[in-house]
Order: sequence, then C-alpha cells, then structure tokens
Amino acid sequence: MLLDVVHVQARHDFALILEFDNGEQRLFDMMPYIDQKPWVKLKSNNTFQAAFVENGTVAWPGNVDIDPETLYELSVPA
Repeated sequence: MLLDVVHVQARHDFALILEFDNGEQRLFDMMPYIDQKPWVKLKSNNTFQAAFVENGTVAWPGNVDIDPETLYELSVPA
C-alpha cells in the first residue's frame, strides 16, 4: 500500500502523530529507534520537534527521514 504522509506533529515523548493521504491518523513511537543510525541525530528534543513533511514522508533537517510505509506499518491508530 502506497500512502503518503500529509501532516506530522512531533510530540515531546519522541512520538509522531501522523496523518496519511487516506485520512487516517496514526501514532508512531520513535523511542525504539532513537539510538540507531541515522535517527540518533534526533535525540535532541529540539531537533526531533523540527519534523516536517517532504515528498510524502517525515523528514528532519540534516537529510534524516523515514519511509512512509515503515511509519504506517509500525504505527497504531491515533
């Protein structure tokens, strides 16, 4: 299933509230991944809070992103 992220809100607990182009809202917990490359760069809450949507996925400054299919498959309904 090819879904694009259309909106993201980064929470202070390193979770993302995501809205996909099918209208579904989902919650993705980044904590299990925050110590892994390349996401270790996001350990600063200020950096994590800078999440934005780019080309249908979630990205951060410094060329860090995560695949929208991964976000969908590993998230839960919000």
